[in-house]
Amino acid sequence: MEMRKETCQFKTEVQQLLNLIINSLYSNRDIFLRELISNASDAIDKLRFRSEMEPDILGADTEFKIKIIPDKEKNTIEVSDNGVGMTYEEVMENIGTIAKSGTGAFLEAIENAKKKETLMPELIGQFGVGFYSSFIVAEKVTLLTRSPDSEKGVKWESSGDGAYSIEEIEKSDRGTRIILELKTPEEGENDFTDEWVIKSIVKKHSDYVRYPVVMDVDKEEPIPENEQIMDQDNKPVATTRKVRTEETLNSMKAIWARNKKDVTEEEYHEFYKHLSHDWNDPLTYLHMKLEGAVEYSMLLYIPSKMPFDMFSNERDKHGIQLFCKRVFIMENCKELIPDYLRFVKGVVDAPDLNLNISREILQQDRLVRNIKKNLVKKVLELIKNLDEEKFTSFYQEFGRILKEGVYSDWENRDKIAELLRYYTTKSQEKRISLKQYIENMKPDQKEIYYITGDSLSALANSPHLEQLKEQDIEVLLMVDPVDELVVQTLTEFEKKPLKSAEKGDLSIDKVDENKKDAYTDLFAYIKAELEDKVKEVKPSSRLKESVACLSGEEYDMSSYMTKLLEASGQTMPPSKRVLELNVDHPVLTKMKQLHENGGQNEKLKGYSNLLYNMAVISEGGKPEDPAGFSKMVGDLFSEALK
Repeated sequence: MEMRKETCQFKTEVQQLLNLIINSLYSNRDIFLRELISNASDAIDKLRFRSEMEPDILGADTEFKIKIIPDKEKNTIEVSDNGVGMTYEEVMENIGTIAKSGTGAFLEAIENAKKKETLMPELIGQFGVGFYSSFIVAEKVTLLTRSPDSEKGVKWESSGDGAYSIEEIEKSDRGTRIILELKTPEEGENDFTDEWVIKSIVKKHSDYVRYPVVMDVDKEEPIPENEQIMDQDNKPVATTRKVRTEETLNSMKAIWARNKKDVTEEEYHEFYKHLSHDWNDPLTYLHMKLEGAVEYSMLLYIPSKMPFDMFSNERDKHGIQLFCKRVFIMENCKELIPDYLRFVKGVVDAPDLNLNISREILQQDRLVRNIKKNLVKKVLELIKNLDEEKFTSFYQEFGRILKEGVYSDWENRDKIAELLRYYTTKSQEKRISLKQYIENMKPDQKEIYYITGDSLSALANSPHLEQLKEQDIEVLLMVDPVDELVVQTLTEFEKKPLKSAEKGDLSIDKVDENKKDAYTDLFAYIKAELEDKVKEVKPSSRLKESVACLSGEEYDMSSYMTKLLEASGQTMPPSKRVLELNVDHPVLTKMKQLHENGGQNEKLKGYSNLLYNMAVISEGGKPEDPAGFSKMVGDLFSEALK
């Protein structure tokens, strides 16, 4: 059977990344080894996970390890593993391209990095492309791999210059070998073929990797007496000899099983980077051991940056790994953490779990439910107790995701609600909590007012808020799409109802009944003209400066929710809104006079439509007939300038 072979070009974004890595991360050269060891560890994890269901997949090769082979003469370093390996198609998909879901976000990040003429390490961490860090130190990278699903191996090779070759080869053993032909180190730089350099890097960055990281080293050992060679005085020529032996470089000690006081901050941070492939330090972490009737340990981290693909449909990553007596059971353990905390990374070790547990059994397992309940409680406490600077940083990154818990986790809804933060009409650049809002409320104020939309500036200047501002009442400005679901679920906080500023009657002011009666005939006329667009025309309790706005009744869908559903491709049934008009505005006074004089009905008809379109525009919509609207405004200009 003929072997496949082809030469390909890197995708544009990958080539940009390679250039930036090579030119901008040279001072962090030793991180390449951490990345390759972490990738090897992941490959073994994946195979172990599969072997639970497919025991025969391992064959005779059951002793997992990661081997480092430096060669001073050839100036190369090799990292190999006996993990899951890759097929030809997987190599094509995983190397030479970036995950499809992230390409747009990735290119944007690349452009921002280019403007700053630097590449922050978090960029590589966020995009999960640590393999490419090999090119910081290597002139050429060769990858040899074979999957247990394939009879043939694959060879991938590149000098990082825009192209790579890929071909099928014969490879007898499963797993992956990565061989780096190293650049010549300059004076004062680490030599990555030096055993001491390799040992110190592994100790610093990869000590907790749960598989042996091994290297052949020279050691002195005593020569047994019966093998010693004697000189003429019958004394041994030598009592020790040099032998080449395989040495394990990492302790493999599970950091979560150690006592907290024995683990340094640096060790916690390094373990996080190994676990998450993130190059940033975590924002915070939680290490605890529960003892008693139920025993388990957990080491949980909150990242400082959100992964670029957190909202991608292709993403299937929950950050919790499950262990039983330090034996890896599964990654991405969704059963241990709810979706709205999916950004949390970490490890849970439950000694009493059934080792052969399947996902189906896991969902029903009482111990797992107990762990999940405690884990959620502890994470929410951890977030709540962050100092102001860290909390602000956390909320900026993960607030949108946390809000999902308000409508998906009824048990913890109030605790999550305490963590919500919003900009308001009074807070300027700072978000405030619902508790702070209540503390700021006017003495006679009964409700928490909010408005939803997609732009802070548009909401802050919305005509719906004019009377509320006039009476010095603060309004929450909600600009995340998820806020629409939050307010549908969180109908009150600390016994104060949440009230939309654009729906129902505002209880802050009543329209003068005499004025209301005076406009009854005009409003009936306007309603008749706009019959297909509005269900009611009424005097507004919301407006102070503007002439018109659209509102909904108490249980109507908000205009922003309607817009979101339409943007997602859902066909919305036609819904009529309420047109509210400011009876104190001179425009209404003039229209009333015009109507009472009984003439120029065509003008009144046009003005009625104009009012409606002005209300649509004021909430960020657009007129059905922009050209007609523009012409009418032009005519009014012309008339006014006469």
